[in-house]
Amino acid sequence: MSEAYPRLVSLYIDGQWTAAAGGETLPIHNPATGEEIGQVAHARKADLDRALAAAERGLAQWRQVSTVVRARILRKASAILRERIPAVARLMTQEQGKPLGEALGELERTCDTNDWLAGEGERIYGRLIPARAPNVTQMVLHDPIGVVVGFTPWNFPTFQMVRKTGGALAAGCSIIVKGPEEAPASCAELIRAYHEAGVPPGVVNLVYGTPAEISSYLVPQPLVRKVSFTGSTVVGKQLAALAGQHMKVTTFELGGHAPVLVFADANLEAAAAMLCGMKYRNAGQSCINPTRYLVQRSVYAKFVELFTARARGVKVGNGLDGGVQMGPMANPRRVAAVQAFVEDAVQQGARLTLGGKRIGARGNFFEPTVLGDVPLSARAMNEEPFGPVALFRPFDTLDEAITEANRLPYGLGAYAFTTSPATARAVVSRVESGMISINHLGLGMHETPFGGVKDSGYGFEGGSEAIEAYIQTRFATLADL
Repeated sequence: MSEAYPRLVSLYIDGQWTAAAGGETLPIHNPATGEEIGQVAHARKADLDRALAAAERGLAQWRQVSTVVRARILRKASAILRERIPAVARLMTQEQGKPLGEALGELERTCDTNDWLAGEGERIYGRLIPARAPNVTQMVLHDPIGVVVGFTPWNFPTFQMVRKTGGALAAGCSIIVKGPEEAPASCAELIRAYHEAGVPPGVVNLVYGTPAEISSYLVPQPLVRKVSFTGSTVVGKQLAALAGQHMKVTTFELGGHAPVLVFADANLEAAAAMLCGMKYRNAGQSCINPTRYLVQRSVYAKFVELFTARARGVKVGNGLDGGVQMGPMANPRRVAAVQAFVEDAVQQGARLTLGGKRIGARGNFFEPTVLGDVPLSARAMNEEPFGPVALFRPFDTLDEAITEANRLPYGLGAYAFTTSPATARAVVSRVESGMISINHLGLGMHETPFGGVKDSGYGFEGGSEAIEAYIQTRFATLADL
């Protein structure tokens, strides 16, 4: 494939790449330059109706394909995409902004996740339950749930999409997935790999457009049985309400506001190195990004100094340039939002130790930012900043730290650094989060469950739990008369 950015990113419906029925498109901009680099097809009702009809036909065929054959096709798709990783990574960096190394890593994880889900599809086992009479057989059956609608975000275009497409296809479902309009070309290459690997027409369909229009039309459709959404808590609650009205099974991976508890006995240098690296990955635009850094008072000043020194060395620039560690934010809206968070925190008494402003007038670049002594009243301490901003506060006791960690309604990721087994156990048992990592940052791997509690959503992607989201369990009992 060519590394040149495509002039038009098309819809994929019923096995065909196609323009929108009405010919409408949306512009795609390079966040490093602000320049328009292409157009993406804008789906409307006519396109969605075609996708629904195709998904119904695709489901009827695909659910009859054996799990072994489905897995073989998915693994072939992974092999096809792996061969194209260097070229697809350049597309991702051009449209999303992340450094090329991060894009390469995301695509490797995408292929690994697809392979993992293919294997989980082969392990969809029913079971027999011993009956109370010798002439009775009792069976638990696991069937594909049906037609799935998935909504995926722009921050990890292919990795977030494969969690939905790979799970649905491995389980025998068909899927209509709405890709991110800001970063459509890289995830289209995932769908292209499925197509070339032999996934039948209609089994996977890709659309782009106005998110509210697409969700309000597709979710209530009787044919749709499952909704999977990754995105903000605000939008997730709206979709959850809509899905609930129509009794759809749902998986929601929503926003976070991850606390980091750094205790006085921790290896401060190692913690600062790990946490700084993760904070500015993808320009801070990650739902499990460590955000509230709660540091025990006796080491607070030292740790902020260590972290700030490392953050000062982060090289910001165009993700295609060598040595760049942090690219631009994905769109101008994020730059304005992060600037407002920083200004509000400083006005309320936070201490700006690094960064705090936009870089230049071209592109969506923002400085790696560190804020110390941030008051709890600051917006950034209550709303997800979703950007390259680290917020620091001291604490005195374990109870105080855990109380602050649990104060917000979010519960996606949480982290702690300590050499005390007792402290580690207390954090794991008492911090209200779907995922907790102690002394490292081990979240988001394909073999581990990924999901939140409270306002961060429900259901899991990743791990052996991932396939369960696309399975319908039934019970059957047979008697010999």
